[in-house]
Parts: sequence; C-alpha cells; structure tokens
Amino acid sequence: MSAPSTNSLKAWLLAARPQTLTGAAVPVMLGISSGCSDGRFRIIPAVLCFLFAFLMQIDANFINDYYDFKKGLDDEKRLGPKRACAEGWITLPAMRRGIAVATILSGLFGLPLIAYGGWSMIAIGVCCVVFCFLYTTYMARKGMGDLLVLVFFGIVPVCTTYYLQTQTVTWAVAVLSVACGAVTDGLLVVNNYRDRDNDKSGGKITLVVKIGEKAAEKLYLWLGIAAVLLCQLLWWIHEPIAAALSVIYLVPHCMTWRRMKAIYSGKALNGILGETARNILIFGLLVSIGLIF
Repeated sequence: MSAPSTNSLKAWLLAARPQTLTGAAVPVMLGISSGCSDGRFRIIPAVLCFLFAFLMQIDANFINDYYDFKKGLDDEKRLGPKRACAEGWITLPAMRRGIAVATILSGLFGLPLIAYGGWSMIAIGVCCVVFCFLYTTYMARKGMGDLLVLVFFGIVPVCTTYYLQTQTVTWAVAVLSVACGAVTDGLLVVNNYRDRDNDKSGGKITLVVKIGEKAAEKLYLWLGIAAVLLCQLLWWIHEPIAAALSVIYLVPHCMTWRRMKAIYSGKALNGILGETARNILIFGLLVSIGLIF
C-alpha cells in the first residue's frame, strides 16, 4: 500500500480504522434486535445510536493515535498496523482538529436522542466522551482498559439502545450486554497480547502486562466461553434460538485462540486481531438473528 499524502482523505480514512467499527456496531445491533424481540422498533433512535457509536469509535481511534505517538509508544518497534501520526500521514495539529470534529459530530448526532430517552441521554453521552479520552490517556496505562471495554462496548450501548426502543431495561438485556462486552474485550486482549513487550518497556501497564502472556491466552478463551454461558440464561426467558445460535460462535473463537497461541508473538498476531473482529461480528449476527426470528 502506497503512503497517503499528508492530511489527505486517504490518510484520514486509515486513521479512522474502519476495521474496528464492528466493535461499535455489534452492541447497538444487539440492543435493537432485543427491542425487536419484544415487538418494539424505532428507526430514528436506532440510526442515531449507530451513528453515535461509529463516531465515538473513530474519535477513540484518533485519540489513541495522537496520545500513543506523543507518549513514544508508536515507535519503530511497533508490531501493530501503522498509525497515522507516527507515519506522518496526519500532522499533530490536524489530528487535534480531527479529534475536536469527531467529538462535536458525535454530540450532534447524540443530542436528538434526548427526545426519545430523556435528559439522562446527556449524562450518558458526556460519560462516553470523557472516558473516550481517559481510556488512552490514563486507564489503559493502568490495566483498567478491559473494564472500560466491558462498560462502554457492552453494558452502556446495549442497554441504552434497548431503552431507546422500549423505555425500559430488562435483566435479560443486562445479561446480554455483559456477554457483548466480554466478546468485544477479546479485541483488546489480542491487541495488548501482541504489544506486551513494547507496552512494558514504554511504561504502559495493561492487564496483559500485569498477568503475563499465558494467563492472557486463557483470558481470551474464557471471555468467549463466558459470553456464551451468559447467553444460555436467555433460555429462561423463552429465547432458545438466540441461546442455541450463540454456541456456534465458540467454533471460530476457539480456532482463533489456538492460532493465537501458536503464533505467540510478532506482527502475525495482526491477523488474529482481524479474526477477532470478524468473530465479534459473527457473535452479534448469530444472537441478533436468534432474537428477531
């Protein structure tokens, strides 16, 4: 791939990391399909939730790109995909403007949700923006990134999207939101597993750095298993199809886990990152189909 021109459209598209958007789409998808399962679907808040989630994910990617470069983590030893600031594709002043634009746009698309969910939507939106910054600048460096993924890629988006469809949140949706967060956290585990040596030398103490690579391998496997076990609780509320279909997810998940262990280190783990993103989408589609039909 040829290097894009500085601050060009191609550079911004690469910085947005479109391959990561499955992590933003799946929680909203599950919230909507849960609402459909209960006979409720409101298209405008559904579309707004997707747009807000996508923009917040892009915003988080911009923030991560900017601050990791400033902290010296995106140096020549980096094993992950190339980053826009580190490669000079986007200048630091331009990235600061990009972060501001993404933050403002997400707020503009999220603001109309007040009409469907009340003023509490402002508090939720503000928390999303604040922790979007805190993730890269502080919490990910203290081993708390996985907790944020569970909350903001599971509990918050699934429950909020469902609430905007139905004006309530059931215990079943809460369980599903935790399962979604567990599946999505696999993406962060792989990312930190690949970067464990570079993170450690750079002073970024992720959960993987804390527990070690062998424990991280087990964590990756059990996140998927725990998500499926949580989905089996859906049997208790007459959603046997969704619960049964979720089990299929374990096939690609375990295959990816085995490959991750075999590769162990190096740039080849970027392929595992892509497979994990694919598996998250598979999980979301399987459970959504089960809930709707």
